[in-house]
Amino acid sequence: MGRSLKEYIVIGLKGMAMGAADVVPGVSGGTIAFISGIYEELLESISNINFKLLKILKSDGIEAAWKQVNGSFLLALFVGVSISIFSLAKTIKWLLENEPVLLWSFFFGLVLASIIYIGKQVEIWNTKIIILFILGISFGYLVTVVPPTNVGEINYLFLVFAGAIASCAMILPGISGSYILLLLGAYPIVMTAITTKDYKIIGAIAVGVIIGLLSFARLLKWLFSNYKNQMLIVLTGLMLGSLNKVWPWKEAVSTYIDRHGVVKPLVEESISPFSFDGDPKLMFAIILAFVGFGLILLMEKLAVKKE
Repeated sequence: MGRSLKEYIVIGLKGMAMGAADVVPGVSGGTIAFISGIYEELLESISNINFKLLKILKSDGIEAAWKQVNGSFLLALFVGVSISIFSLAKTIKWLLENEPVLLWSFFFGLVLASIIYIGKQVEIWNTKIIILFILGISFGYLVTVVPPTNVGEINYLFLVFAGAIASCAMILPGISGSYILLLLGAYPIVMTAITTKDYKIIGAIAVGVIIGLLSFARLLKWLFSNYKNQMLIVLTGLMLGSLNKVWPWKEAVSTYIDRHGVVKPLVEESISPFSFDGDPKLMFAIILAFVGFGLILLMEKLAVKKE
């Protein structure tokens, strides 16, 4: 597919928009790809990275393999994604440390609207669907209250797994990779690693993302093609149950000392803003929650218009 330099710059800008979405829990890079008109080409290009590509590389050379995988498109897109992620991570990390209530309020609005967005796509409701919905809610809540293990250590195998699961956000509109990292407890670790240029952690996540895109993402694509209704309701329940994770006002029940000697919360409990130890910033929190909610609604309208 022949493109001009200007067209590749535009693709790079679309990649930057996807990267910005993937940094924020509740916003899906896949949704941005869909709205911007590159979703189908992205799926097709990723699907072409398989064992057949090795045969083409061996028989016809690098140029033919690059053309088969639509390499120039993927390169321009992922350069844009990378630029956006690395530039925004520092801001997110600062907000996590200095304005957590306001940041989580914005995230809460994003995720709440995303739940409605995904739930509205469920076409059939029956007993089996309701059971799956309840199971999704239960599992989602359970993930938020189970304390993490090995909190003082970095488990690189776990980070590879987290990256693989989070990569699905690039494939499926409506699902946020950052939110998956958040549920797994890896989001702060990844944001810190990007800002401090910890290439071991970044590399582990990158390996996981590649594995996810080339393997697990195909499975999810198949599940959505054959069991779309069931997948949508499980995702809706999972996100609804895990809303506890992004509730802005929390109280530390227990703490631990990380590898840098900093005391951090191990188990947190969601509390009322009126019981919060400190300034709850209630007015600004509500405003930012509405801003996050409205952003998803705007993206949904753009997606419907594009469709």
